[in-house]
Amino acid sequence: MSKIPFNKCVNAGNELDYVTDVVSTGRFGVDGTYKSRCETWLKDHYDATDAILTQSCTDALEMAAMLANIGPGDEVIMPSFTFSSTANAFALRGATLVFTDIDPVTLNLDPKEVAKAVTDKTKVIVPVDYAGHPCDMVALREIADNAPQDIMIAEDAAQALMASENGRPVGVHADVSTLSFHNTKNIACGEGGALIINNEIYKKRSYILSEKGTNRKAFFLGEIDKYSWVDIGTSAVPSEMTSAYLLGQLEKADEITLSRRKAWDIYYDAFAKLESRGVARRPVVNNSVYNNAHMFYLLLESNELRNKLIRELRDRNISAPFHYIPLHSAPAGLKLGRATGNMAVTDKVSSTLIRMPMWNGVDQIAGQVIDAVLEILD
Repeated sequence: MSKIPFNKCVNAGNELDYVTDVVSTGRFGVDGTYKSRCETWLKDHYDATDAILTQSCTDALEMAAMLANIGPGDEVIMPSFTFSSTANAFALRGATLVFTDIDPVTLNLDPKEVAKAVTDKTKVIVPVDYAGHPCDMVALREIADNAPQDIMIAEDAAQALMASENGRPVGVHADVSTLSFHNTKNIACGEGGALIINNEIYKKRSYILSEKGTNRKAFFLGEIDKYSWVDIGTSAVPSEMTSAYLLGQLEKADEITLSRRKAWDIYYDAFAKLESRGVARRPVVNNSVYNNAHMFYLLLESNELRNKLIRELRDRNISAPFHYIPLHSAPAGLKLGRATGNMAVTDKVSSTLIRMPMWNGVDQIAGQVIDAVLEILD
């Protein structure tokens, strides 16, 4: 069997034409036509106050931490079952990270655990939409609104582009949300991200932060006659090369999502027999949710069985990895934060989850993966 990778980025439309245009015109810099078109697409998709393209989702998260004016003594609540970028963005500003457990069904932040973790030092809640499935934003917003201090909700929606709930895109209910266009994501450009602004109070400052702390955006808009350094900031703006490839992907976002959903449904139906036998649990998607098929995972009955499946699939040239190692028990997590509760769900999920190969077009070879999984777990 030829090697089946876990993920690959597939050209879906005009990506190469747009990149060729950048090369032929020599317009490699930032703030060009392609960046602007990507931001317009995102702003329209989310019906947002604004959208700012960044070089990575990590950049967008770091900008969210700056917008929240995070500093030493502040506390930021987040899941432990997430990538280190979620934590780093706030740890870099001096915050104490407060890790809470996840819901066993959605694998997202459990609002009941979040409510218990809020203190008078809590400044931000960071939901992570695992596998593109939306967090319970109504409950999290209620927690934030009922606190005596202002609490920003900065949603890590890295995996959620094209997912929606009750017809609204995942990420619109937070003050700000962040997206990833990393090579492993549904819509990808190798490395890229975006900050979606849903709260007007963060709009103007977000421009400054993304432009190295200068009011350069206001200068280009003709609002001032020269620009200067006015705040802290970072170099978050992507090149036109990155933006050009991304625009080709965004223009085909619906088609890419449908292709992935086809593969997701194939996996879901085929693995029903594993669930009926109690060997594995499939993802749960609420009826109100439009699934963006970012990921198809299985939760095995034990760590030993999960590891055996990964190992034997690898022997058959199929890449099916586990996912996050919990942050609360990682060396940096122990130093920079604390866990609330026993984190039992997080630890169990981390030790038993396996992800199936997923990309635009994987439905054509999904049967090979399914046959191998069923044979190994028989």
